[in-house]
Amino acid sequence: MMGYGVHLDVTSTEIGSMEQLTDQAAKDLDSAFPRIVVLYGPTIFTTALRVSQQSADAEDLAAETFVRAYAALRTYSPKRIRELKLRAWLVTITLNLWRNQLRDASRVPTLVQLDSTGSRADPTTLPEQRALDHAGWGEAERLLDNLADFERIPVVLRHVVGLSYREIAMVLDCPVGTAKSHVNRGMATLRKQLGTKEEGSL
Repeated sequence: MMGYGVHLDVTSTEIGSMEQLTDQAAKDLDSAFPRIVVLYGPTIFTTALRVSQQSADAEDLAAETFVRAYAALRTYSPKRIRELKLRAWLVTITLNLWRNQLRDASRVPTLVQLDSTGSRADPTTLPEQRALDHAGWGEAERLLDNLADFERIPVVLRHVVGLSYREIAMVLDCPVGTAKSHVNRGMATLRKQLGTKEEGSL
């Protein structure tokens, strides 16, 4: 077990270091890569956990992500490494590995029900989350299983993993506006499902 799920408190000094990581990696990959794993490990593990359903599978998926990332970085030029948006790039690798596993296993993609394990973005900074908090995030997280992949994955990336819309657009290889639309569509579906459930319970 590599402990990717352990909460990581990031200070302002560390945030500055995160911005310098690509430059460090371009100069000396072997010395920079352990820090890449430490800083982005929790994000990658959370993403892997939400799509793989099992902690053990998530550990394997996260580990394979960093193995693939290191192998790729060794072939990249310093200029290409400096241009990388590391968090979005690593999440893209994770999702591609997950999709490949699903295709190889010939099974239908599903998403683990979201519980208290792992982290999600701070709801005080996201109006969409504040709206769902009123109805109860626990119920909303359970209903995520009912969303189609094109709605579910963007919602997870935004409100569970905490990616920016620009990062989501990079991961999904689409315009920022399209990424926002996917997230908004997923959130609207969740609100509708929550409303239907509440009405049915009256």
